[in-house]
Amino acid sequence: MGYHHLALAAKDMKATHHFYEEIMGFELVKVEVAPIPGGGWGKHFFYRINGDDSKFIAFWELRDVPGVEHHIYDLNKAANLPPATNHYSFSVNTAEELNAWRGRWTAAGLEVLEIDHNWCHSVYTKDPNGNTVEFCLTTGTFTPKDRARALAMMDETEFKPSPAPAKIEFYPPETTE
Repeated sequence: MGYHHLALAAKDMKATHHFYEEIMGFELVKVEVAPIPGGGWGKHFFYRINGDDSKFIAFWELRDVPGVEHHIYDLNKAANLPPATNHYSFSVNTAEELNAWRGRWTAAGLEVLEIDHNWCHSVYTKDPNGNTVEFCLTTGTFTPKDRARALAMMDETEFKPSPAPAKIEFYPPETTE
């Protein structure tokens, strides 16, 4: 079973649209306009991911909703969590595809963090709402030992870190001077 869509609120729908359609390459295919419980109304925009009519990311533009001026659109700020705790990750199938996303993001003027986690390799940036977006390539396999450690950590109360990442690198936005 997969997921159908992830729905998030957008602070600036035009900036969000530019990011997800022009930079990410997702296609806006549908909008639903509906009343919001408690007052106001919203436009719910659906972006098709990679041409797959069963996978979407969606954004709400809220209008006339009481208290809208106080909404926090960054998931981690809203939940009072450290940056990037809540994030969303999209899969890639090759290292070349992962590198292409890193290049696409820096060329678009975005900062990128790359981490080789030893079992997956990721690149991260932020969307216009302040949320961390990731592309991830699974590079390892999972063993019974991995599962046993994961289950044991459910009850662990002491810090027992995983091995350090094989690579952590920051890429600044490209400049067009």
